[in-house]
Amino acid sequence: MTGEELRSTSQSKYLAAGLVILVFFAYYFANPQSGSFYDYTFRIADALLHGKLGLEEQPPQWLNEMIPLNGKYYSAFPLGSVLTMLPLAILKLIRPAQAFPGVLLAALLASIITLLLFLLSGRYNDNLYRRLILTLLPALGTWMWANLAFAGAWHVALGFAVAGQLAALYFILIKFNPLLAGLSFAVAFGNRTELLLLAPIFFYLIYRHCASGQTASLSFGKAVDRFVAIPIALGVGTLLYNYGRFNSFFDFGYARIPGVLEEPWYQHGIFSIHAIPGNAYAMLLEPWEHISKFPHLVPTGFGGSIFLSCPFLIFLFRLGAKDATLKLLAWGAVGILTLVLWLHGNPGGWQISYRYGLELLPWMFLILLENSPRKVTPLEIILFLASVTINAYSTWLFLYTNYMHPGYQQAQ
Repeated sequence: MTGEELRSTSQSKYLAAGLVILVFFAYYFANPQSGSFYDYTFRIADALLHGKLGLEEQPPQWLNEMIPLNGKYYSAFPLGSVLTMLPLAILKLIRPAQAFPGVLLAALLASIITLLLFLLSGRYNDNLYRRLILTLLPALGTWMWANLAFAGAWHVALGFAVAGQLAALYFILIKFNPLLAGLSFAVAFGNRTELLLLAPIFFYLIYRHCASGQTASLSFGKAVDRFVAIPIALGVGTLLYNYGRFNSFFDFGYARIPGVLEEPWYQHGIFSIHAIPGNAYAMLLEPWEHISKFPHLVPTGFGGSIFLSCPFLIFLFRLGAKDATLKLLAWGAVGILTLVLWLHGNPGGWQISYRYGLELLPWMFLILLENSPRKVTPLEIILFLASVTINAYSTWLFLYTNYMHPGYQQAQ
């Protein structure tokens, strides 16, 4: 390794450390609340450590998505979401008074996501300015900032889903390890079940790596066996977990949440093609609102165009690719996930922009890496700064003002 390469490597390490620290504090101080309120999965993980699938005591009133059944209270979150909370539940055994550290967990997840983004960007010969912008964009320049920093169980699950996908991509594209890639994929779909649909894309990426001859000692069949081992175990465990709660392998409990089927957007069921137009509008087109009082221009709180939240995303449609196949696969992942998300009855409740769209960010990141020039352009700098400014403002509105309370809407 030459002296110049050593300096570049050293600069990369310092930059990565700086970005991780910056994002951690940006998220940690983004939410002035404790983040301990919406701790569905943490409570169930604690019960699981005691050999129970549900809570025996009635949970607080604000946990209104708990499912009462046969004298117990269950969560609609899948088993994977509960298992990711087990380390925290174990710590609670040591310190019984410990509450769910939602804000800290969100900050740690954002930091891990940032590190994985930076490591993935190292696959390309872009300069450090390009890597800096594309690494910070998902964390600070998109709707992930406000939504993950809210730090409820739903948001943390999305954070694990993003981190899991990125880690799976890292252990296939950068440092090939199919077992760790499979573990990461299990974390991803264990928190957001629809991500299981992306398995064929990961299979193809593994096949392509093995076919390239870079792992002569590991055949495609053996690599896939290692990749699927943990996901299959989690899948079987999830089916048994469902049966233990609801006497059905395929009942995840969502439709059992009290009152959920009475809500107008679920009149055609939890998933329906009737939901597509509303979700598509909320994700792609819905504008902000102008109100007569300060701060005058605000998001709606129930959706919002991802392109308005992050203008930088217009570069998704830039032509060209360093690896055309990888770019096509990334677009395929975006298409598959978007269709499934649009079938859901509503855009996801109280949020900034389209929080379910967090799942798309790893693949959007790959597309931007593929079609971007090596050097940063002035327009990219402008749109990056605009995206960060918009989301800093959105995060402040969502977490520091009474905009997040119904009374704020009534004040209009």
